[in-house]
Amino acid sequence: MDWADRIGRRIRLRDLHILLAVAECGSMSKAASRLAISHPVVSKTVSDLEHSLGVRLFDRNSQGVELTAYGSALLNCGRIVFDEMRLGLKQIEFLSNPNEGDLRIGCPEIEIAGIFPSIVEQFLRQYPGARLQVIHANTSMLQFHELRSRHVDLLVGRARPAILEDDLAFENLFEDSLVAVAGRSSPWLRRGNLKLAELIDEPWVLPSYDSVPGPFVIEIFRANNLEPPRASISTLSAQLTITLVATGRFLGIMPRGVVRTSGAQAGLTMLPVHLPAHKIAVDIITMKNRTLSPLARRFIDCAREVTKPFGT
Repeated sequence: MDWADRIGRRIRLRDLHILLAVAECGSMSKAASRLAISHPVVSKTVSDLEHSLGVRLFDRNSQGVELTAYGSALLNCGRIVFDEMRLGLKQIEFLSNPNEGDLRIGCPEIEIAGIFPSIVEQFLRQYPGARLQVIHANTSMLQFHELRSRHVDLLVGRARPAILEDDLAFENLFEDSLVAVAGRSSPWLRRGNLKLAELIDEPWVLPSYDSVPGPFVIEIFRANNLEPPRASISTLSAQLTITLVATGRFLGIMPRGVVRTSGAQAGLTMLPVHLPAHKIAVDIITMKNRTLSPLARRFIDCAREVTKPFGT
C-alpha cells in the first residue's frame, strides 16, 4: 500500500474524529447529532475510509454499528494521534508559561503514606500553577492499566516484574528496606538491642502472608529462626497500619521510607531490632514510546531531587 497515494492524502484528522464519535456512540445517526453534521456526511466518511483501506471498519446491524478488528486498530491509532496533539498543545502552553499545566500521577497507598507527599510539596512550591490529579494504582500488583490507557502520565511505586514489561520504562528513585515500628508510647522503645524473638508474641499488624509483601515479612522472621507470628490484624492498608501502631498497642513492619518521611508526624518510631536487609525498588514508571509532557519531566526531576538523600 503506497502511503502518499492511498493513505496520506485520504485520511484526515476530521475522518478520525468522526470514526471515534461513531465508535463511542455505536450509531452513525447519534454520531452525526453529537458532531452537529448530517448523517450522510458521517456515512460517506466511514465508507470512504473503508474504501481507502480496503477493509470493513464497522459491522452494521439493526441496533447500530460495531467496530471490527480493523476498525479497532485504526481507532487506536487515531487516539494516539489525538493524544500526541494534546501533548503538543500542552507543550506549547508550557513553553509560554512553565508554571501551569495538568499532570496525572498514579501512586499506591504505601507511597502516598511515605515519600509522595514530600515530592508533591516541593514540586508545587517550584510550580505553583501546576494542577495534580493523583489516582490510586497498585503497582506492586503490576496494575499498569491506568498508565497504558493514558489515564495517568506516569506512576510512582514499587514494581519490578519478574518478567520484563517490554513497553514500560522503570527508573529507580531509591532502594527501600523494611523496619520494625512501634508507637511512641510502646514500652519496647525503652529497651536497647532488641531481639526479634522477644517480640514474637506481641500483637502485630502485618500484611497478609499471601500478598505481595507477605513473603518479605515471612523471610524476616525465618532468617531469625522464627515462625512468622499470627498477626492480630492482617492488612495492606498503610494508613490503617500507621494508625494502629501509633496507639502503642501494636507492632508493625513497614518500609523505612514511610517511617523516615511520615513516622514522626504519625507517632511512629523504629524499634531497635535488626532485620535482614530486603531491598525494595521505588520507581518512576513510564511508557517507553510515549512522549512525556514537560511538566511530567519536571516532576520526575523533582522526585529525583527529593529522594536523592534516600540513596545514602
